[in-house]
Amino acid sequence: MMSGSRVLFVVAAAVGVLLAAAAVSSRPVVVPLATGRPGAGGNDELSVYFHVESCPQLETIVRSAVDAALQQNVRLTAGLLRVFFHDCFPQGCDASILLDNGERGLPPNVGLQQEAVQLVEDIRAKVHAACGPTVSCADITVLATRDAVSLSGGPSFTVPLGRLDSVAPASSNDVFTLPPPTSTVDALLSAFASKNLSDPADLVALSGAHTVGKARCSSFGDVAGPATDDITRCVTATCSAAGAGDTLRDLDFLTPAVFDNLYFIELTLKKNKGVMLPSDQGLATDPRTSWLVQGFADNHWWFFDQFGTSMVKMSQLKGPQGNVGEIRRNCLRPNTNSDVDIAAATA
Repeated sequence: MMSGSRVLFVVAAAVGVLLAAAAVSSRPVVVPLATGRPGAGGNDELSVYFHVESCPQLETIVRSAVDAALQQNVRLTAGLLRVFFHDCFPQGCDASILLDNGERGLPPNVGLQQEAVQLVEDIRAKVHAACGPTVSCADITVLATRDAVSLSGGPSFTVPLGRLDSVAPASSNDVFTLPPPTSTVDALLSAFASKNLSDPADLVALSGAHTVGKARCSSFGDVAGPATDDITRCVTATCSAAGAGDTLRDLDFLTPAVFDNLYFIELTLKKNKGVMLPSDQGLATDPRTSWLVQGFADNHWWFFDQFGTSMVKMSQLKGPQGNVGEIRRNCLRPNTNSDVDIAAATA
């Protein structure tokens, strides 16, 4: 039987724990630029429970909206994946790519789907109507991309939340760190390592997003030799006409609307044939990455598992500024335009 003093000590300790938990769960909606938003432990870590209280219906709203949009346009999966990657890679996942008159006008971002950008804003409007301005455009982008992947046949995975939206675009220097489709394996590995994605499995798995993408004919190399099989003839026919450089061609020419591992299978069969992106052909032939390409081709569950892991890692990228900014009331512009010259920010 405990003494009275010991009982009082235990009760006081329990109250202290509850008060500490309450303090941790109390999070501001909007944080001024450059102040950050503390989470557990006094830092700006993300959490899968971040919006449980502020917007419990968040994931249901996002998934329903993405599902309805994909029924109308299956290309939105690829569009969202590219928006997600082009947002997160330069300076972290802060929805800076969504700002009008900013990054999307720079050469590395040419061809980003406006429909995908608008879908994020449409979802933002629905979420804020239901919950108030408690969820950032950056979080919505991550959730919408995750749901588009799983709804297209890909893996399901859980993503941490709690990001803030940048009030300005990324600088042009940061945007040009996006690797082009002509990149060598050395350049790709170096670029990913600079973003704390140094495991070659991250590079190869994330390249698997090309299973639902398209690319301009000008992004492919010359076909090596005559097209001697039906698949090669079918694939190259789209790009064989004069002036077809801006014509879009499916990257996965067997199941272009399904998220699966067939792109890796095609890559192992067509490497060095000039019908795949040069950067991906390099992954299939370089000994540092070819074993992963072959492994993902042989085992789609391995690819799915690694893709989910790598997407979560990508979604947690932050620039030197950390997780700072605001929750935009419109994903396409900052809450106040008076302090930010968007065009100048990308100069």
